[in-house]
Amino acid sequence: MFTGLSRSMFGLIICVCLTGPIHAQNGNVPVATDGANEEIVVYPASFYARFAPNTAFDMIRQTPGFILDDGGDQRGLGASAGNILINDRRPSAKQDLPSVILARIPAGLVDKVEVIRGQVRDIDLQGQSVVANIVLKEDSEAAAIRWDFKWRYNIDFKSTYESAISISDNWNGINYNAGLEMRYFTRGDFTFQDRFDGDDVLEEKRVDDYFLDGFRGAANLNLSTPVGENLVKFNTTFSWQDQDGLRQIQETDQPPLGTFRREFIGSDEKLRGIEIGTDIERYLIPELQTTLIGLFIYSREDNYELLRRALNIGPTTFLRQADEDSKSTEGIVRLEFDWTGIPNHNIQANLEGAVNILEGGLFQTEDTGAGDEEVSVPGANSRVEETRGDFLLKDTWTLGTFELDYGMGAEISNISQTGDAVLERSFTFLKPQAVLSHNSDQAHQTRLSVFREVAQLDFGDFITGNVFEDDDVALGNPNLKPDTTWVTELSHERRFGPESILRITVFHHWISDALDLLPLSETFEATGNIGDARRWGATIETSIPLAWLGLTGARLDIFGRWQDSSVTDPVTGEKRVLSDRTPAGRLMPLVFSTENKYAFSVNFRQDFQAQKVSWGWDIRERGEHPRFRANELDILNEDMEFNAFIETIRWFGLKLRFDAENILDITSTRDRIRYTGARDLTAVRFREDQIRTRSFRFAFSVNGSF
Repeated sequence: MFTGLSRSMFGLIICVCLTGPIHAQNGNVPVATDGANEEIVVYPASFYARFAPNTAFDMIRQTPGFILDDGGDQRGLGASAGNILINDRRPSAKQDLPSVILARIPAGLVDKVEVIRGQVRDIDLQGQSVVANIVLKEDSEAAAIRWDFKWRYNIDFKSTYESAISISDNWNGINYNAGLEMRYFTRGDFTFQDRFDGDDVLEEKRVDDYFLDGFRGAANLNLSTPVGENLVKFNTTFSWQDQDGLRQIQETDQPPLGTFRREFIGSDEKLRGIEIGTDIERYLIPELQTTLIGLFIYSREDNYELLRRALNIGPTTFLRQADEDSKSTEGIVRLEFDWTGIPNHNIQANLEGAVNILEGGLFQTEDTGAGDEEVSVPGANSRVEETRGDFLLKDTWTLGTFELDYGMGAEISNISQTGDAVLERSFTFLKPQAVLSHNSDQAHQTRLSVFREVAQLDFGDFITGNVFEDDDVALGNPNLKPDTTWVTELSHERRFGPESILRITVFHHWISDALDLLPLSETFEATGNIGDARRWGATIETSIPLAWLGLTGARLDIFGRWQDSSVTDPVTGEKRVLSDRTPAGRLMPLVFSTENKYAFSVNFRQDFQAQKVSWGWDIRERGEHPRFRANELDILNEDMEFNAFIETIRWFGLKLRFDAENILDITSTRDRIRYTGARDLTAVRFREDQIRTRSFRFAFSVNGSF
C-alpha cells in the first residue's frame, strides 16, 4: 500500500500529466527532416544547447519522451543491445553498455538525435518500440577529447574519486574512439536489527557497520572503417575491479542472559573481464544488406570471505573461511539480412549461435575450536554450459498510416551441468511476434504488441553460493529452465510540442514456468520454476515544460508504474504475488525492475540560459518487494529518495556541478519472519526487524572537452 506521502505524490503526478500538456505549445511539434516521416522525431544538436551537454549520454538523458534501455545481460545479442543506435547501427557489444558507450562520445560530434518510433530505412529495431539514433557529424576533422573528474564525499564513509578521458578522431580513414575510466570508491551502511521470538518478545539486538573500499577501471577501443565494399567495426573493452569489505556486528541477548557477542565478516573480491566484438556490413545488392557479428566475452571473479565469531572480548568461538572463484565465457556469432526489394515491406532474417560456459568452485573450512575442517557444500563445484541457436524471420508492412511488424522466431538450446550435479537437457521454443502501429501524424501514435519472449537464465542460480550475512547458503538448482512469457501491450503517445509528451501503456504477461524461489524441503529453497503466473499493470511517462506556470526554461519528467501479479504458492497452495529476486544489498539508486506494486520518479530541471546556470531535483520511490522462501517471508522496503543539483558553464568553458545526494538519508527496512517449518503452515520461530541506512553525501564534478 502507498504511504500518505506516496499517495499525495502519485496524485500530483496524475494531475500534472492531465493538465500540463493542455498548456503546452500546440502546433510546435518537431518535424522530421527526411520527408516528414511521422515515425521519426528529430532533435538537432541546437535543441540541447541550453543543457550544455558534454557527452552524447547527456543529450540522450535530456531527450523528451525517451527512456534509455541499457540492455545488458539479456538472452542473445539482439535482445541485449538496448534501444540506442549510432548512425543507424547498434554497437556490437553486450557488457559494454550503451550508456557507457555514449558517455565516451563528445557532444560536439553529435549532429542530431532521432527518436524512431517505427520501421524506417533498413534499421532493425530488435523488438524495441522506440529507439534513439545518435547521428554523428560527417565533416569533423579535428580530434575531440572529452574528460571529467568527480569527487563524492559521504559524511560517514569518506571520499570516492572518479575520472575518465576519451578521444575520438580519424586516422588514415579509420574512425576511432579510445577511452580510460578509473574509480576509487568507498561506501557502506549502518544496520540496526531487533530479533523477537515466536511470542514477539525481544530476545536479541544487533548493530552492524559495513565498510567497503576498492578500485575499478576500464579501457576501451572502438574502430570503424570501410574496407572495399564492407564497413568493418571493432570494439574491445577490458575491465577490472578489486574491493575489500568488512562488516562488524555486535549482538546482545536480552536479560537474563545479557550475553555480548561480536561477529566479523570480511571479504576480498577481484574481478577481471574482457569483451571483443567485431561486425562486417555489406550490401550484396542495393536492396539487400548483410551484417556478420562476432562477440567474445570472458570474465573471472575470485572472492575470499571470512566469518569470525567471539564472545565479549574473548577468543574466537567460530571461524568460517570460503574461497570462491568463477569463470564465465560467452561466444556469439550472428548473421543479419535486411531486404527492401518489395515496396512497403522490409524483410529481415537473423541467425544467431551462442555458447555460454560458467565454471564455479568453492573451498570452505570451519573451525569450532578443534582446528580447520573442510566443509562440503553440495552443488558449489560445477560447470554449466549452454549451446543455443536462434532464428527470426519477420516483415514490416507499411499500409498508409498503419504499420504491421510481424514474424516468427525459433530457438533450440542444450544445457548441461557437470561436477557436483550431472544433468543435460534440451529445449525448443517458438517466438512469434506482432506489432501494429498507427501514426496519423507526428503528434499521435498508438501501438498494440503481442509477442512471446524467453528469459535469460542466470547461470549463477545453477551453482550453490554462500550468504554469510544471513549465515545461510543460496542453493543451486540444476533443473532450471527458462521461463517464457506471452506479452501484450497497448500504448498511446501524444506529443503536444517539442518537449511536451504523454505516453500511457497497459500490459499483461502470461508466464509459463515462472522463475521464483522453489522449496526443496521445509527449510531450504533454490531459484526454480514454480508454475504458471500472470503479471499486469500500467505505466505513464511524460515530459512537461513548465512555462505555463511562469517557470521559464523549466521541465518536469515523470515516470510512474503500477503492477500486480499472481502465482500459486508452492508451499501454501494459495495465490500470492511473485517474489522479488533483486540482491538484498541493492539500496540506491532505486531501480524499478522489481516485483512490487508501484514505482515512480519525478525529475525537475530549470535552465537560466543568460546566466549559464541550471538547477534541479529528483525524487523516486518504489513499493515493498517480498520474497517467499521455504520457511521464511522477507519483505524489503525503502523510503523516498531525494537528490538535488546545481551546475554552471560560466567559467573557462567547463561544466561545474554540485550534487546533494540521498538528502533524506533514506532507510531500507527488512521484515524477516522465520518459521519452525514450512512458511505460514507452522509456528513462528523468530522475527527480525532491520533498518539500514547509507548516509547523506555530496559531490562536485568538473568536465570539459577540447
